[in-house]
Amino acid sequence: MFFGDDTKFFIEIAHSQQFKNGQIVGGDTFISRSISGGERFAAVLSDGLGSGIRANVLSTLTASMAMNYLLQNRPIVDSLSTILDTLPEDAGEKISYATCSIVDIDKSGEARIVEFDNPDFILLRGSKHYEPRKNQLRLSTRQGERTLLESQLMLFKGDRLIFLSDGVTQSGLGSTALPMGWERSGVAAFVEDYVTKHPDVSARDLSKLIMQKALHNDLFIARDDITCGVVYLRAPRRLLICTGPPFDKERDSEMAAIFDSFPGNKIVCGGTTAQILSRELGRKISGDGRQQVKANLPATARMEGAQLVTEGILTLGHLADLIQEFREGDRPEESSAGEILRYILDSDIIDILMGTRINEAHYDPSLPVEMEIRRNLVRRLKVLLEGSNMMKRVRIKYI
Repeated sequence: MFFGDDTKFFIEIAHSQQFKNGQIVGGDTFISRSISGGERFAAVLSDGLGSGIRANVLSTLTASMAMNYLLQNRPIVDSLSTILDTLPEDAGEKISYATCSIVDIDKSGEARIVEFDNPDFILLRGSKHYEPRKNQLRLSTRQGERTLLESQLMLFKGDRLIFLSDGVTQSGLGSTALPMGWERSGVAAFVEDYVTKHPDVSARDLSKLIMQKALHNDLFIARDDITCGVVYLRAPRRLLICTGPPFDKERDSEMAAIFDSFPGNKIVCGGTTAQILSRELGRKISGDGRQQVKANLPATARMEGAQLVTEGILTLGHLADLIQEFREGDRPEESSAGEILRYILDSDIIDILMGTRINEAHYDPSLPVEMEIRRNLVRRLKVLLEGSNMMKRVRIKYI
């Protein structure tokens, strides 16, 4: 099989955020990156002093510097000392301040976490909350001595790390139901209960659920910036995108066999490709009767064994544009490209099976000048999907 599964687990990192009521920017910043081609994964959550523009500057500077130091393999504690001494001081209060939680995980699951003044992270093993051992570290800065918490632990498939800003733990503060706020213990109990009932919930959905619950505690008027980041180690979810006829017609049956035996969701992009699979597998293609909101994209179709059948080059080109513009929390548009994007968001490993036979229709002068040939388009998709916006793993097989 061309696309064998050699992945022990996939590390999914996602976050959800709600700005403080009345603010146009958030005072919290969450950044995640894949490092060294997927050898390591890192995430940073920072909460700036106050709210609005000032807090946004402080948290963005802190998170960005911390991530850059991680990319350079600099020691985390030394990096934090430099960061805290670099932050601009408030003219009135004469202090510069931003909290920080940093996690660095390698592909074996070994993790190092350093926390400075954020609520302690939550470790969920399966559906049970565990308290890891933490070491206290003293850090000298120009504004005095600071205390950091450092954790070194081995993570396993099924583990989740949950990072919170104090807008989560202090949500509902002063209310009858939560006079002391939601508090970390309340968040942990809530997550334990939910994951017990929904053991396969994704990092993206869990972070959104926690954020929405905190907002509900504040009666939907956020008193502070609310941010939740989740790291989830789980079995990878796989998606196959099959596009383009094989270079040699004698390999049509090989393409069909790969498609048919693939263990995951499958999408066909291209009418000729769909006709080959239909013929080789003895399956009919039928229209699904749905209208495209995007008028410049042809209608989709259905075939047994495929979640979706679409047109090829135009749809993949528009998909690449959607991925490039996508931001966490966005809702994909109602189109064939948007539907492919929804499958991508719910997948970890994207396998692309690309036929290399030239379709003369691609050179029709009546078609858009900016249309890319299939090979370059697939390469663009790989770059975009493996970037910091998506952090997917992409494998391409040419046939």
